[in-house]
Amino acid sequence: MSGKMFSSLLKDHIKCLTSIAEIEPDIENAGEILKKALVKGNKILICGNGGSAADAQHFAAELVGRFEKERQAFPAIALTTDTSNLTAIGNDYGYNRVFSRQVEALGLPGDILLCISTSGNSENLLLAAEAASEKGLKTIGLLGKEGGLLKKSADLSITVRQNITARIQEAHIFILHYWAALIENDL
Repeated sequence: MSGKMFSSLLKDHIKCLTSIAEIEPDIENAGEILKKALVKGNKILICGNGGSAADAQHFAAELVGRFEKERQAFPAIALTTDTSNLTAIGNDYGYNRVFSRQVEALGLPGDILLCISTSGNSENLLLAAEAASEKGLKTIGLLGKEGGLLKKSADLSITVRQNITARIQEAHIFILHYWAALIENDL
């Protein structure tokens, strides 16, 4: 029984990853936007909930540390990691403001806000995108399903058109690794 499940999941995974070839131009465009911001001395702010929060931290670590080779550190902040900020903002302003308040504090014109979401409908990400727009940041949405409401409020949306959260997350981490390699190899 488990062998059949493995084969089925593997087929679904391969099908999902193959399908993102259709959005390669958007993935490339977003990678160039991220790269140009870093070249200009700007930073990348990254947010998401649950597994997407983990992906935000993972991508920030790839940029600040390294991905595959030694090079300069790049400025990236996962807005999901400071428990004092998250709990204070959540307590004082509500959970919906945990990312927007940090964007208000840390974001500067020319910075990039990367919102990662499998649904694109998280209120805290929508408010973060709104705050980013007000502060002069570009917003990139790394999304799933149909892109949700965030697809409309982001400057650029990369939408993995799958309905299964795990497959979306697997495609997201591939895209994040691609961007890390692109940035690392070109800068």
